[in-house]
Amino acid sequence: MKIEKILNNNAVVIKENDNEKIVMGCGIAYKKRVGDEVSEDKIDKIFLLSNKEINNKFQELVSDIPMEYVELGEKIITFAKTQLGKKLNDTIYISLVDHIYTAITRFLEGIEVKNALLWEIKRFYKDEYPIGLTALDLIEEIFSVRLPEDEAGFIALHIVNAEMDGNEKEVKRVYKITKIMQEILNIVRYNFKISFDEDSVYYYRFISHLKFFADRVFSERTYKDENNDDLFGIIQNKYKNSFQCVEKIAKFIEDKYQYIISDEEKLYLTIHIERIVYKSNK
Repeated sequence: MKIEKILNNNAVVIKENDNEKIVMGCGIAYKKRVGDEVSEDKIDKIFLLSNKEINNKFQELVSDIPMEYVELGEKIITFAKTQLGKKLNDTIYISLVDHIYTAITRFLEGIEVKNALLWEIKRFYKDEYPIGLTALDLIEEIFSVRLPEDEAGFIALHIVNAEMDGNEKEVKRVYKITKIMQEILNIVRYNFKISFDEDSVYYYRFISHLKFFADRVFSERTYKDENNDDLFGIIQNKYKNSFQCVEKIAKFIEDKYQYIISDEEKLYLTIHIERIVYKSNK
């Protein structure tokens, strides 16, 4: 394996079958030049990311920060994939590693950033949030720094972003999605004067639906199914109270986010709200 590029003393780029790989190891580039062979006994990690753009950005990140942060990020991502049983978009290698490095640097400078949606993150992302807490344990173990719980929420959002789309460069969009989910839940809660059973399968399904609905709002995509006209009329008449609640949601979304909810989206929102309200009252 010949060195194509030296990123720092501990990371180099090699090329195999027209694919650039980032190879890391302590002192792997010490006294080396482009074209030299990589000492295989020094290799600790090899990264092959999904496309050239992501690969180039990751190379830039690796060249700027200590290897320990990249290794920690990789350990957290591997743990997340195992826990969730899902693939995560490769952009998380950039966003999560950069966030952890920035968060630790900021904390050591005495700056703590509050996570205004921490409570909602705990409720909406019950699989991802514990991974954020484990990440804090790993950070403390490696760097002897205990970051505040707010950071577990931010890390969870990075994981959610990698699950949902991964094309976004920042986690801000997922943060907005979480906010709109909370706003819709509040409308339903106050409209029916109920408390949700957050452990129920119906609540989980409703949250999952809201997650993808909110994603469409910020992506300006509308769900349409021309075959549901008859069903929409039936649901509208059968679940009148839930449909009236959806109309309130639709007005709120249009006023605040300039997004018009289609009849198809109203149909599925009505069904989900009817289910969760019925189960909550029961």
